[in-house]
Amino acid sequence: MPISAGVVVTWAIMVALVLGSILVTRRPWLVPSAAQAAFELIVDTVDGQIRDTMQIEPAPYRAFIGTLFVFIFVANWSSLVPGVAPPTAQLETDAALAVLVFLAVIWFGIRVGGVRGYLSTFASPNPIMIPLNFIESLTRTFSLLVRLFGNVMSGVFVIGIVLSLAGLLVPIPLMALDLLTGAVQAYIFSVLAMVFIAGAVNEGRPDSNNSSQRMPS
Repeated sequence: MPISAGVVVTWAIMVALVLGSILVTRRPWLVPSAAQAAFELIVDTVDGQIRDTMQIEPAPYRAFIGTLFVFIFVANWSSLVPGVAPPTAQLETDAALAVLVFLAVIWFGIRVGGVRGYLSTFASPNPIMIPLNFIESLTRTFSLLVRLFGNVMSGVFVIGIVLSLAGLLVPIPLMALDLLTGAVQAYIFSVLAMVFIAGAVNEGRPDSNNSSQRMPS
């Protein structure tokens, strides 16, 4: 299979994030450095968002949600590097991220409620909804990749057109808006992942009332 530029950029981002995490967490200081303080702020922010969105303790979900947000955020902002197109402007990257969320919903749902508890969520609020709930789990995964791809790709496309027609300085306000959109899209993607996981976890608990309404998607 050919290795595209988006794949190379994705690998570079992964290596940078992994090495940065190892360096920052290898020897934490009581009085944190600027890099350690930034990482701690990210962790605290992710924990607070998980508590607010999922209404559960964040520890089991911090690694996945935090990594998801940081990767998408950095990937969207990689357009700051001259000649680099963000990998999230490639459909295959967004599809892979959406599939990861789909698998994470299954994993966390089974981890908390077991196979039976997770499968019972498809029968909520009543068994007649099983086909529709199954279709919903697929369509919301598709909506994740379409939303991220559409917003990131449109920004790259518009900036490319303006740059080719108007020169170097005119697209700067559009680039700033594109960076803001990239940050917002990373946040929205992560929050939606939390909502989907919370739905599977909370409805699949052995002590939960499966007759309650499903969380909105």
